[in-house]
Amino acid sequence: MGLALVLTAISPEIGGVLVRGEKGTAKSTTVRGLADVLPWIEVYDGDRFSVDPHDPAEPSPDGPFGSGAEVVGRPVRLVELPVGATEDRVLGSLHLEKALTTGAVEFEPGLLARAHRGVLYVDEVNLLHDHLVDLLLDAAATGRVTVERDGVSLGHAARFVLIGTMNPEEGELRPQLLDRFGLTVEAAAPRDPKARVEIVRRRLAYDRDPAAFAARYAGRQEDLTRRIAEARARLDGVLLGDAAMFKIAEVCAAFEVDGLRADIVTARTAVAHAAWAGRREVTRGDIRAAALLALPHRRRRNPFDAPGIDEDLLDRVLGDDELPQPPEPQGGDAPGEAPVEERAENRPEEPGDQPADTAPETDAEPTREPEPATDQDAPRRPAPPAPTAMGGATTDRARTAYRPRLFTVDGVGQGRPGRRSRALSSSGRRVGSGTGTGSLHLVETLRAAAERHAVQGTGAVGDRTGRRVVLLPVDLRVAVREGREANLLLFCVDASGSMAARRRMVQVKTAILSLLTDAYRRRDKVALISFRGDGAALTLPPTGSVEVAAALLDELPAGGRTPLAEALVEAQRVLRRERLRDARMRPLLVLVTDGRATSGADAVARSRQAADGLAALGVPSVVVDCEDGPLRMGLAEVLAGHLRAEHVPMARVSADRLVDVVTGRVA
Repeated sequence: MGLALVLTAISPEIGGVLVRGEKGTAKSTTVRGLADVLPWIEVYDGDRFSVDPHDPAEPSPDGPFGSGAEVVGRPVRLVELPVGATEDRVLGSLHLEKALTTGAVEFEPGLLARAHRGVLYVDEVNLLHDHLVDLLLDAAATGRVTVERDGVSLGHAARFVLIGTMNPEEGELRPQLLDRFGLTVEAAAPRDPKARVEIVRRRLAYDRDPAAFAARYAGRQEDLTRRIAEARARLDGVLLGDAAMFKIAEVCAAFEVDGLRADIVTARTAVAHAAWAGRREVTRGDIRAAALLALPHRRRRNPFDAPGIDEDLLDRVLGDDELPQPPEPQGGDAPGEAPVEERAENRPEEPGDQPADTAPETDAEPTREPEPATDQDAPRRPAPPAPTAMGGATTDRARTAYRPRLFTVDGVGQGRPGRRSRALSSSGRRVGSGTGTGSLHLVETLRAAAERHAVQGTGAVGDRTGRRVVLLPVDLRVAVREGREANLLLFCVDASGSMAARRRMVQVKTAILSLLTDAYRRRDKVALISFRGDGAALTLPPTGSVEVAAALLDELPAGGRTPLAEALVEAQRVLRRERLRDARMRPLLVLVTDGRATSGADAVARSRQAADGLAALGVPSVVVDCEDGPLRMGLAEVLAGHLRAEHVPMARVSADRLVDVVTGRVA
């Protein structure tokens, strides 16, 4: 993690860092400490947009600044983007106070302007609203922000190091934004007791005396700042030879990455790593370190596959220490053209430069300081195994899961942001105005004030002679926005002996995996209750993580009696608890069973009583009847009547049709 942050600070063109990891691993603490070790930057005094005074091609909306304008140095800013930020706070908007008091139209810069030439940090980036993700994608792709709103037309530069942290258990990141992060790392707590004790010891020492603790490490921090500045200075002089470029292309092709962004990011990272290590040319070790950081989140994988990279495959592709010569193009170079020599980006062609492949590179080990860790210090771990489907099938089932057509809930809800049903939310398109909390709707506020003025006047009651409209608190109107919401899909799966037939369970699991793929795209939450033997258990608590869901579903055991009543009681408990957590999220119960209840005395009566209690909650339900054969007891259909649920016989529902039923019944 430290190496990734340092390399991005050396070469911001890499595109930032995504830190994935379990909670309590100091992800946020490490990122917030990055700004303190970065070299200062120079800006015009009073410039709110932090343009580079030495770059005449980068004008500031606060300019123009003449040759006599004062230039000052300041630390690099670390700007935090809250998950619940509004669009006008991110982009900037009309300066409301000046507009209402003096009538002046003045732009108030947003967080993206403040983060220019600095670090933009998003904690829990996987929970960021989609409309904010779109803004970040536009800014990351163009390096500029264009504002066309509230009578303001303005554009400014917005180049920043994007750093995000996330806990994968809370949901996955949108693929388009994931690809915009140049590097990704996994953060985990150490298992070595000595390391854990040292961490606790340092934390307690900091709590006792923060100033003394910071002073103890001030020298090492200054050394780190100096090394970053020196690496930046030598970055343009690092040679990226043809052999290194060819090896990078081989590595990216071997891991079947999509597009060419992986090649570009890997090349930039390898150059930055060579500059950090003090080398003038990119070596095999630089390419290996870059690939470990730039490829894990870009390799082609199913949503259920855990991220990671096979280091054994990487070493086989890289080969020995000597970089191979690239193959000659068929037919040679075009007539009249000189051979192409690849160099580090932005390095000018100079007379006397020799081709990079005239001398093979060897991965010489330079002397390094203990922090941050280099690629040789990075932990080597094999790629985690991909989850398997029930019945022994591999993840090929997940690849064949089709994408169901969108079914939406009638009406407009108020659930958390998602991509399934219409809902009133803090994001989305503006559909009206009202009172309460939210972003200010300036036009409707002025209209309300004007209407009141027409009736009451601006002075005492009955005075209609004044012509100036005065705003009062009663006139304030907020924007009503319509977006999309997510839903909670609660699967209650019968894993008893009567359901343990291989064909049944494979169908059920394939359907659930298909739905998980759809829920991943729609930002839904999914939970799983399994029941067998003497009781029911919440196998998978409500989560948006497809990796955790698929892994736990893969280990679902089967066999034993059928405790149907206990399963329905457990479903009531889960739904009541989730309703207390978020009353606006609308759930759907999917009960997969043959309807038999064989556990305990009066099992049938207890199960029907539990079904009546569950139906009283008003939760929409679907009962998937898994009973087959010529002789049928019809118990699942009776159970569906008590639940007031839709009854769907398994004989008429394939795995794909089950996905249609579930997505269409969120109502």
